[in-house]
Amino acid sequence: MTAFVKSLVETRSHRPARSGCPVNGHENGQVNGQVNGQVNGQVNGQANGQANGRVVAPAQRSASPDTEPVCVPVDVADAQAFLEQFYAETAPFEPFEARLREVRAEIAETGSYEHTPQELTFGARVAWRNSARCIGRLYWQGLRVRDRRQLSAPQDVAEECAEHLRLTTRGGQIRSTITVFAPDRPGRPGPRIHNEQLIRYAGYRRSGGIVHGDPRNVDFTDRVTALGWQPPTPPGRFDLLPLMISGPATRAELFEIPRDAVLEVTLRHPEYAQFADLQLRWHAVPAISNMPLVIGGVRYSAAPFNGWYLNTEIGARNLADADRYDLLPVIAELLGLDTSSVRTLWRDRALVELTRAVQYSFDAAGVRMADHHTESERFLSHVANEQKAGRSCPADWSWIVPPLSGGLTPVFHRYYDKPDPAVRPAFLSPGAPVV
Repeated sequence: MTAFVKSLVETRSHRPARSGCPVNGHENGQVNGQVNGQVNGQVNGQANGQANGRVVAPAQRSASPDTEPVCVPVDVADAQAFLEQFYAETAPFEPFEARLREVRAEIAETGSYEHTPQELTFGARVAWRNSARCIGRLYWQGLRVRDRRQLSAPQDVAEECAEHLRLTTRGGQIRSTITVFAPDRPGRPGPRIHNEQLIRYAGYRRSGGIVHGDPRNVDFTDRVTALGWQPPTPPGRFDLLPLMISGPATRAELFEIPRDAVLEVTLRHPEYAQFADLQLRWHAVPAISNMPLVIGGVRYSAAPFNGWYLNTEIGARNLADADRYDLLPVIAELLGLDTSSVRTLWRDRALVELTRAVQYSFDAAGVRMADHHTESERFLSHVANEQKAGRSCPADWSWIVPPLSGGLTPVFHRYYDKPDPAVRPAFLSPGAPVV
């Protein structure tokens, strides 16, 4: 890094803004604030060794369990509504009435019921189809569903999260994937992944309100540090956070993500060579991990899922937002833009060049990434498909329209069906009520 570029980066004060928006596109449905569940107490010592010869190893353990929600019995009406939808859109071998009797009997006996593999796959895909904030829903039928409902122990969940990342990354040919772990049962909650995404970068508090790294993750970084996580020395701007996972009635544990499971792209610009001196990078897979999946009344609180990145998610939000990496002033000075007034449109020009660098770098690295123009056109194809199938297509306009050049995309110039928060199957916001 040249002295000039180093001075640009080090003199920027990354102070989280008072208000900020979640990122767009595939990082849908996320909220600002604390992730679900609070961890109390101090570190209880190092966990011993690696489990089963795998490279995912627990770090520290908390001294007291997480606060768990009350898990209520499944409402038979919810189960029946889902089965009716499942049978209306697919062709199961078992007759509907026979399957409904099985489900009713199981709920009466246990308070819940077990989805068949086919029901689970259908439910997860429809939950994506119902995600009003996602612009990439054209591909909902191609979602790969990994059924890991037999697993609830934190160690097992951590290992499968790492395997999820390996299998979905495929050397850059990202595939939409969800891994579903044990569901909540009455009186016995399933596992929890407390990270909002499987891959996130740490944010470190500094004096004067300055944050080194990603300001979005400062609170979570504090939490895992209190549990014994030790940041690299010296702390960097793109340090991978460990996974924080709790099992049924167990304390939260920390697990380092194996480096071979994380693909990162070094960012360069197609024209400005000095851009590389900023030493920026971003991970290839946006895997949401703290949004419960609800299908037919059954709640899967640990069900990490991913699509692939939209260029503007990284270039126009993660790296550009004032309450994230806040790089627009750095880019503007690097490019010699006139920043004396907003009327010079220096922010707009810097935003375009930053997004260009992101798109160029992912393309050059052979990592799958969508662009906001193409994805906008494809989303309208999805809307047309849904209308042809006789279904509504709920969409949150403020999330569907890209944060860069919105008026140049076709999704800007129309309105959409209003989202229905009661629609199921669905991915729920973190901390949403069980009922």
